[in-house]
Order: sequence, then structure tokens, then C-alpha cells
Amino acid sequence: MFLILQANAASGMAVNDDCKLKFLDLKAKRTYRFIIYKIEEKLKQVVVEKLGEPTLGYEDFTASLPANECRYAVYDFDFVTEENCQKSKIFFIAWSPDTSRVRSKMLYASSKDRFKRELDGIQVELQATDPTEMGLDVIRGRAN
Repeated sequence: MFLILQANAASGMAVNDDCKLKFLDLKAKRTYRFIIYKIEEKLKQVVVEKLGEPTLGYEDFTASLPANECRYAVYDFDFVTEENCQKSKIFFIAWSPDTSRVRSKMLYASSKDRFKRELDGIQVELQATDPTEMGLDVIRGRAN
């Protein structure tokens, strides 16, 4: 199997093919509830760090994000509309806690747009610096 890496002009970060393939599995097959991505600085690429099984909930997702390190994440949120219709929206979350290193925040910020473009099908974007900015109430509010 060949890995194709595409460099990000702004930050020099490449996107590992697995990032896109797992996202397609989440979007089309609903194989995962969430995916957490990490920038491997030594490899200069974004890689998949964790895959959440479809049975896991939002609390499992938030517990999987490190308290003091930046990450990108995708979450497939299921909800029921006021008209009682079952729906789903795919959230892209840029997790950049206040307590993370400045260099890390800058690296994630400069690579975000390029990385996000690789994931075709994101419906809502959220930037969070502490857990309250991505609480379930915030997600519900942005889903409608």
C-alpha cells in the first residue's frame, strides 16, 4: 500500500491518506462516531490518533481529547429535529486548549484550513479552547 502525502504550503504539514479514508468511512458507512487527528511534528504530517466506535457517545469523545494538547477532531452528531426527523451532522472541531504550548497552537491554526479542505463533507466547524466551548448544548445549538 502506498501512502500519498500532500504538503501544506502554509505550515509544511502533509495529510496522511488514512485521515481521508477514515473520514470517508465515517461519512459514508458510519463506521465511526468520531475521529481524533494529531499533527506528528517529527513526520510533518497529520495522522489519525483515535477512532471512536459508533456506539460511543459525546462524553466518550470529549474524554478522548487531551486536556493540554491541540487536536483536530470530527464528530458525527445524531439528533432529532423539532419536526421529529432523525438527522445527523458532521462537526469539525479544532481543539486548542489555553494550556497547550504556543508553538502547538500556531502549528494547528496554520494547518487547519488546508486539512479541513481534505475532509469533504464537514457541515459545522467549531473552535474550542476549553470544554465549555464544545459542550453538548453548544453542539445541539449548532446542529439545528
